[in-house]
Amino acid sequence: MNMKTAADTAGERRLQERLLLGRRVEGDRLVLADATLAAALDGSRPLTPGERAALQASPLTARRLRQLAIERRAAQAGKVAPEGWRASHGRLRAASSGELGALRTDDGWFTLHFVADGSGWKTIVQLAADAPFAPALLAARAPLRVSDGAGHTVLEGRLDADGECEAAWPFAESPAGHLQARGAGFAVELLSE
Repeated sequence: MNMKTAADTAGERRLQERLLLGRRVEGDRLVLADATLAAALDGSRPLTPGERAALQASPLTARRLRQLAIERRAAQAGKVAPEGWRASHGRLRAASSGELGALRTDDGWFTLHFVADGSGWKTIVQLAADAPFAPALLAARAPLRVSDGAGHTVLEGRLDADGECEAAWPFAESPAGHLQARGAGFAVELLSE
């Protein structure tokens, strides 16, 4: 009696995947568009027999399909709560006198930059590349909100490919004065979609 365990089956799948993705074919190129591969991944349009054959014959296209699948899983995980992250908080330090250039959250995962912009200011929130949830947030183009210590919205938007989001400073007071008058704190939080 030969009964395969789930671990045996998973191991066989990983081996097949490595064999398929690891081989090289002279003159190989992407033979299917990202839109076609994405439709196959989300089940909205299955691959035709010809497309399946082209995918199996092109390791480069198979690697692209795998990358799109990884990004899709990361984006789906990011919509829930990437690795449990919901918010990061920071405070103005006692040494933060005068105008602010940048503030970091206490966990070091986000930096707020304040840049003079004509007669006003621009606020930029920047995600640290080494944050444990950075890949999920970037893949999901996660919507974030930055608020002051009193809960007023400073910035709201989606991270770009560089892990940044920017907006004009929405208050009449300068960043330092405004934040100091509202509890000297701020938060960066994930918005639910």
